[in-house]
Amino acid sequence: MRQEAPLVRLFDPNLNIPVWVATRYKDVVDLVRDPRFTKDMRKIPDGSPSKLRRIDSMEVINRHMLSSDPPDHTRLRTIVSKAFTPRRVEELRPRVTAITYELLDAAKARGEVDLLDAFAFPLPITVIAELLGVPVEDREQFRDWTTTIINPPVNGDLGPIQHAGMQFIQYFQGLLARRRAEPRDDLLTALMAAEEQGDRLSPQELISMLFLLLVAGHETTVNLIGNGVWALLQNPEQMERLRANPALIESAVEEMLRYRSPVETTTQRWATQDIEFRGQVIPAGESVQGSLLAANHDPEQFPEPEKFDIAREPNRHVAFGFGIHFCLGAPLARLEGAIAINLLLERMPRLRLAVEPSQLRWRDGILVHGLQRLPVAF
Repeated sequence: MRQEAPLVRLFDPNLNIPVWVATRYKDVVDLVRDPRFTKDMRKIPDGSPSKLRRIDSMEVINRHMLSSDPPDHTRLRTIVSKAFTPRRVEELRPRVTAITYELLDAAKARGEVDLLDAFAFPLPITVIAELLGVPVEDREQFRDWTTTIINPPVNGDLGPIQHAGMQFIQYFQGLLARRRAEPRDDLLTALMAAEEQGDRLSPQELISMLFLLLVAGHETTVNLIGNGVWALLQNPEQMERLRANPALIESAVEEMLRYRSPVETTTQRWATQDIEFRGQVIPAGESVQGSLLAANHDPEQFPEPEKFDIAREPNRHVAFGFGIHFCLGAPLARLEGAIAINLLLERMPRLRLAVEPSQLRWRDGILVHGLQRLPVAF
């Protein structure tokens, strides 16, 4: 597609709508910076297929910064950004390290585990739940809800997505009521009290923001760790190189993000009018996405893009997006990935796949990019 149809109109059989997909690095970067495309579903022209297929009851969890344009996006991002500054994230290092040791101790006692279930999932969900002030014991419930909501509908049936969304909303409405009665020193309480230039988060924006932070706060890091370990196992010489020189972990994490990006495509944008882009006209109301994974393998940007090189430099990948919607949690994901993978290699020198590589399966859908399971022995 990058070579022959770098901007192509595909068809989503689940939602019964067209979607334009860009696959070249430069096109993806230009697409996400183009203000003629909106992230706000309310701006989709009336009568377009995209607007007709939206789930109105899900709007309450869709008013977050990832689904907004300036000035709303600027206001929402400013309110929450203080919790994810490099300094605040660095303060989490001891806790992330402690959780990592606990999970590795439990896994080591078993000798063989699904690394996603035993390690890659519980680490980031525990960190983001503690940061938000959400009960960590509910993490499996969050996983069920978010997996249903972000995965494509089966045979176009939106019912399960709608049901999971309503359960999520009801859960947070109850939690917010309890927190109003008993404020705590956590991000949930801080967001409830947030004022920025005289503005607060509305109740709808607050629930939407919690949904985004909880989902994005673990889903991407699960796949960063899982995909990163998979890449190391597929390239044992690179795994030994990192094990021998743990100081390479920062560049190694960047290469893991590029090589098997945890998010495969950008979230949707819509044409606010008929837009000419790369010599084609995208009709008003139609959806566009950039393939982050394809962009990260564009040979015009990355020499030998199919080579996994943990010391690759420069490495200006777009795994966290680009522009004003660049992932706010990128510093936290990088910290968690670096600690998790270095300690995993240190504690488990005989780490290996417990199944044949051909038995591994990737998750359905084109938004998140991750394995269904990663059975390992050590």
